[in-house]
Amino acid sequence: MAFLKGSRMEPQVSAQYASIFVLAMTAFAVFVALIVLAITILVCCKITAKMGYSWALGLLMFVPIANIILLLYLAFADWPMHKELRQLRQRCGELRV
Repeated sequence: MAFLKGSRMEPQVSAQYASIFVLAMTAFAVFVALIVLAITILVCCKITAKMGYSWALGLLMFVPIANIILLLYLAFADWPMHKELRQLRQRCGELRV
C-alpha cells in the first residue's frame, strides 16, 4: 500500500522538475540570444564607423527594409574614408612634383 502512495506522488514531483527545467532552459536561451544580439549590434556599429560613417548607421541593420537599402547603398556609394584617402593621395602627389 505504501508503494502505491509513493508512485502517485512521483508524477507530480517530476512535472514540477520538468517545469523548472523548461523555465531554466528558456532563461538560458534568452540570455544567449541577448548576448548574440549585443555582439551583432557592436559589430555593425564598428563596421559603419570604420567606413567613415556615423556608428549609429549600423543600427539600421536591424530595421527590416532599411537593412537591404543600407547594404545596397554601402555597396555602391563612395565611402567617406575613400574620399579622404583620395584627397590625401592628391595632396601627396602635388608635393612630389
